Amino acid sequence: MALLKLEDFDPNYRETFEGDDVKGLGVYAEGNEKIGTVSDVLVDENGHFRYLVVDLGFWIFGKKVLLPIGRTRIDYNADRVYAIGMTREQAENLPEYSDRMTADYDYEERVRGVYRTQPVEASAPVDTTADYSNYDRNNYNYEREPNLFGLNEREHQTFRLYEERLIANKNRYKAGEVAVGKRVETETARVSVPIEKERVVIERVTPSEAGTRVNPGEVAFQEGEVARVELYEETPDIHKEAFVREEVRVKKVVDRDTVEAQDTIRREELDVNTDGTPVVEQPNNTRSDLI
Repeated sequence: MALLKLEDFDPNYRETFEGDDVKGLGVYAEGNEKIGTVSDVLVDENGHFRYLVVDLGFWIFGKKVLLPIGRTRIDYNADRVYAIGMTREQAENLPEYSDRMTADYDYEERVRGVYRTQPVEASAPVDTTADYSNYDRNNYNYEREPNLFGLNEREHQTFRLYEERLIANKNRYKAGEVAVGKRVETETARVSVPIEKERVVIERVTPSEAGTRVNPGEVAFQEGEVARVELYEETPDIHKEAFVREEVRVKKVVDRDTVEAQDTIRREELDVNTDGTPVVEQPNNTRSDLI
């Protein structure tokens, strides 16, 4: 697995370290010559420090290299990091590091190859019989090279205890889509309309004075006398009209819920083997150089 920048591994690492940040510290050779500045830290997948990214602007302009944590001595009181055994020749031979690159196994091997050719005296003994050709990306272990990655007692009086935390974030994604539209349905409707029609009814009746003689001259027989009656009838007028039936309003509402999750997290605790020597442990808001 490729190495991670400290801030990518733990965005809140400054809170974890309670203000002690190795980034920005000056890097010095053993002769107190300043050779650069710590610009970043690379950790493995478990959060263990493996390399300091050193900007050699004071020594070799514009070049960044990786310094194994086992080749450093960190002095927080003086805000300094001492590079054990670092020489200009060694720095020039180291492959350049860029913030945009991925420090994978192949790149690390190029870095480690330079330091292996120039071993230095350290509290962790250097295994001069080690056969590095047997190492590969499947079986390599940092513990095999304590002179490069070991936090030895003499050079590292201050080290970090890590703990894992559950970080809760939210991701917003499209869960679905609701389309609200209209369609036209047809059906057969029936309606009843009462109508009226007029018709003529002719009734022929015998009046009560039938058979009574009419005096001469009272009746004038004539032709062409006509009685006219207008007849009316109703016809149905059926047509269609549109009316508002209802109104549909489409809106979104947010349903809120709380999701709980649990996982197993790890925390490093300090084990102190005094071997009969009294140890003074100060509160955790200060540093103790006696441990």
